Amino acid sequence: MATLPEQPMPASERAPASDQELEHAQAPVRDTLWWRIGGLVKTVRPHQWVKNVFVLAPVFFAKDLFEPRLVLRAAGAFGVFCLLAGAVYTINDIADAEADRLHPVKRFRPIASGRVSVRAARILAVALIVLALGGALYGPLPFFGVALVYFLQNLAYSFKLKQYAYVDVVLIAAGFVLRVIGGGYGTHIHISGYLLACTALLALFLGFGKRRHELASAAKRAKKQRAALSRYSTQGLDLAMSITGVATIASYFAYTIDPSTKAYFGSDKLWLTTLFVVLAVLRFLYLVRSRPRAESPTQEMLRDGPFVAAVLVWVMVVIWIVYQLKPS
Repeated sequence: MATLPEQPMPASERAPASDQELEHAQAPVRDTLWWRIGGLVKTVRPHQWVKNVFVLAPVFFAKDLFEPRLVLRAAGAFGVFCLLAGAVYTINDIADAEADRLHPVKRFRPIASGRVSVRAARILAVALIVLALGGALYGPLPFFGVALVYFLQNLAYSFKLKQYAYVDVVLIAAGFVLRVIGGGYGTHIHISGYLLACTALLALFLGFGKRRHELASAAKRAKKQRAALSRYSTQGLDLAMSITGVATIASYFAYTIDPSTKAYFGSDKLWLTTLFVVLAVLRFLYLVRSRPRAESPTQEMLRDGPFVAAVLVWVMVVIWIVYQLKPS
């Protein structure tokens, strides 16, 4: 998400640029068609679309994961949310272009740097919105409603509500819950209360972790970096992370031992996967505290070997238990 307009940051307070940023700054400008197209692609930030895997959560915990029609519906729902996210990023960068040009890092964004014109960006945003909401209309009406609410909520968050501490993280978590609800409606899969609770708590945990990391790395620049950041405290965020981290693990464990869960999957072994959830939570806490120079702990975790390994093993073990796979 783009930030609210910021005042120029004194050179003495600017964080040192990363190798990637320096490489980008020193790269020669190539005013070609493909260079412009590359700018459009970068504007919609496809690397952020990984967050939309939560749309697929209802399918993952359904026993028809390999049903072609179900997978097609899930892919369509995933695509709609990716297009909406791209539209929001584009609109934000248009609104913040002037402020971004004064920022030591954000001035390299395609719109702020001139790689993508404002007119082209507006056309792109409109096209993405039309494609996303038009595609959503092919699904059930409740799915269209959830997609529209998700889009409007993100706009409200970006332009106003992100200024309020703790409210901003709650809204981020609400966005993840809307993704799960949208995935359920889009695939005609019933969503359990446990899934919604786990999603909300996990999103809150990750959101508080990101704010904790930003607060530690920003120091005196907190208010300039993010409006709500100066209203957070390290102690408050540590407490919020502890509560939501423990609650995430507890809610997932409660789901795995619930009698209805055991009956649905025909297995009482799902609780064993709680171990990998614990490992992932502890690893994220470590990343938040030990890598202050990282751009974001949520992005760092996707590049962290132990964290990725814990998630992948969790996925494989859950599939093995749910589908009762046995060696041939």
